[in-house]
Amino acid sequence: MAPQYMTADELAALMKSDKVPMKDYCVVDVRDDDRIGGHVKGSHNSPSSEFLAKVDELVRQTKDVQTVIFHCALSQVRGPKAARIYSETRDLLQIDGQDSAHQVFILRGGFQDFQTKFRHDPDLVEHWDEEIWGQWAI
Repeated sequence: MAPQYMTADELAALMKSDKVPMKDYCVVDVRDDDRIGGHVKGSHNSPSSEFLAKVDELVRQTKDVQTVIFHCALSQVRGPKAARIYSETRDLLQIDGQDSAHQVFILRGGFQDFQTKFRHDPDLVEHWDEEIWGQWAI
């Protein structure tokens, strides 16, 4: 199934719910060097430059996680591409009976929109750097 989009507010609500990271959901950040300056709390970094070579490893690590959310800086290219590759890989395993039901999402607006809304909430964003993201802060 093709990945769907999730808003920053929906991800924040999921993170603040009773759902458990890496059990009920996983946030995958595919930013490369641009990950410095902050990230979604508890996110797993899987750089886009290595993603294709390591997608099988990521699938193994998250095979029991039902909800997987991908993002990059803006979620316009790297995040959606990684989400599609990951989703297709898990879908094939599910067809073969080697994986369970799962949903793959793309964080709409990427980390840029997420940090704009939630940069001051330590339950949602960690290691936020004013020097890097201050120009985007509203």
